[in-house]
Amino acid sequence: MFSFFKSKKDLAETDETPAKSVVEPESQSEESISFASRLKQGLSRTRQNLGKQLSGLFGGGKIDEELYEELETILLTSDIGVNATHQLLENLRKQVKRDALTDSIQLKQALKESLIAMLEPLAQPLDTTAHKPFVIMITGVNGVGKTTSIGKLAKFFQTQGHSVLLAAGDTFRAAAREQLIAWGERNNVTVIATDSDPDKKSDPAAVIYDAVNSAKARGIDIVLADTAGRLTTQLHLMEEIKKVKRVIAKAMPDAPHEVLLVLDANTGQNAITQVSAFDDALNVTGLILTKLDGTAKGGVVAAIAGQYPENPPALRFIGVGEGLDDLRPFDAREFVEALLD
Repeated sequence: MFSFFKSKKDLAETDETPAKSVVEPESQSEESISFASRLKQGLSRTRQNLGKQLSGLFGGGKIDEELYEELETILLTSDIGVNATHQLLENLRKQVKRDALTDSIQLKQALKESLIAMLEPLAQPLDTTAHKPFVIMITGVNGVGKTTSIGKLAKFFQTQGHSVLLAAGDTFRAAAREQLIAWGERNNVTVIATDSDPDKKSDPAAVIYDAVNSAKARGIDIVLADTAGRLTTQLHLMEEIKKVKRVIAKAMPDAPHEVLLVLDANTGQNAITQVSAFDDALNVTGLILTKLDGTAKGGVVAAIAGQYPENPPALRFIGVGEGLDDLRPFDAREFVEALLD
């Protein structure tokens, strides 16, 4: 029923001695500079929308109610959201009063620092060392880029020195299996998938169950489990994905160790609704925000933070391009500096 699609390196070794693909990373300084540049480029549409308006507003002049009103409009139209906008304005007013700021030029740095402080609670790096295999379940609505994100995550974890196995649990979308197998070949990792015969319908939970057991037997570090995309209004499909999670726990009692919800930045404020719906169903532990390079709605990161001021979700990764290395851990200061500089 299930097929093991192995890399050439896997075929040269036994299952008892699994291949471990390790890509030597660039030096930290070169890697940081490179990604900082790509991040700035990836956020170009949001920068043009937000930065151009702010540069005009902070070009000099007195700080008064009219300025605050203009700033509020700019933030709201940048998809930063009502809660986050009000929180930022409140913080700015306090700082203006505390530091006796009088000129609008001084507000740019104040806004930047306030935005960094708001986003820093989202920046919670993912630690995969507590369990082996560390099972990550990937979910989200149709078209957000789940399968592509899995391929990029596989590459990222390999650069950290981890062995990876992919589970093609999206058995509903015709091309999902082939797409994940292609990513497996590209990253030189094994993919557990159903038979290619379209008439042989398979239970996605069973595919992932088999993958977890295979990873345990072969000593794999990380399992990335794809799941079928679904709308939050499709209650029967939301029940199906709950079943997937329960079956994973049967294969490994404390798994999945991470439930990552993939969000498309183009959806803007609708991303918050998705977080709420999937969290209710699955207890989401982390987020991946994709396609920031294709939207002017990069402010949705702040909207998410503003929606959860007390217990914000962990924004594990952001995607700022189509390249294999364009999905990276979220860093609040790096993000804001790329957005506002």
